[in-house]
Amino acid sequence: MYRVSKDHMIYAMSKEHAPVLTVEDGATVVFETCDCFENQITAVDTPFEELDWDRINPATGPVYIEGAEVGDILAVQIQRIHLADRGVMLTGPGLGVIGDDLKEVSIRLLPIEDGRVVFSEKVKVPLNPMIGVIGTAPAGDPVSCGTPDAHGGNMDCKIITEGTTLYLPVNVPGALFALGDLHAAMGDGEVAVCGVEIAGEVTVQLSVLKGKSWKLPMAETADAVYAIGSQPLLDDAATLATQNMVHYLEIEAGLQKHEAIELMSIAGNLQICQVVDPKKTCRFEVKKSVLAQIKS
Repeated sequence: MYRVSKDHMIYAMSKEHAPVLTVEDGATVVFETCDCFENQITAVDTPFEELDWDRINPATGPVYIEGAEVGDILAVQIQRIHLADRGVMLTGPGLGVIGDDLKEVSIRLLPIEDGRVVFSEKVKVPLNPMIGVIGTAPAGDPVSCGTPDAHGGNMDCKIITEGTTLYLPVNVPGALFALGDLHAAMGDGEVAVCGVEIAGEVTVQLSVLKGKSWKLPMAETADAVYAIGSQPLLDDAATLATQNMVHYLEIEAGLQKHEAIELMSIAGNLQICQVVDPKKTCRFEVKKSVLAQIKS
């Protein structure tokens, strides 16, 4: 098993980054991560104006996977997410969906106890450990780790958690994979501009798939398949996720386009991941029980 220290952080996903580790196809790698503020917030009175916003949403990596060639797919099987014992949240004027309604910054330090986030004395929220930033290097210009796109990035998609396999494009030799920005809990939308941001470790298995022409990113859980799309406008992100799932059903289930669209309309779920990043992200879910009937 390999390990990548959080000392190796990047703030954009780029083909120009030198890999910090090279592994064989199928290798298991543990990534150490900081929280999305790079652990700058240590108390509720941490001065907001002193935060270094050039150090937001760092990812650990990148890792070069041997045998990963342009046009392949990198399958990232998320085996384990281990969280620190305390997370942090903030929101304030101009942040999130309705930050204009706020007059001052609010910072919370949130303990993790007995499998729950302690939001207040009365409210304890079940953990939903997930990965906010995860992706491969794009073929073109660097993309900030704060922005999602076709390479992955800051998708803030709560189904990217333990047991999920995420499928990402290989745009450059070796893929140059990185991840970070863990959340102890986050609801769809991430409307405050963050979830429970937390440091931790993630164990993944990195495998190369060849000969597939899926529109990426995609994800697979025990009971469903998801197509993920990010665009500047939420409507366009919803359209892209839907189009990508139609394409998947055409090539993997053998459906005609109109059949795929009709089936998705009655047995699929269009869902929001986040609406607070420079590009908004949606996912389209189709249950494996539906796909099994098609293939039977």
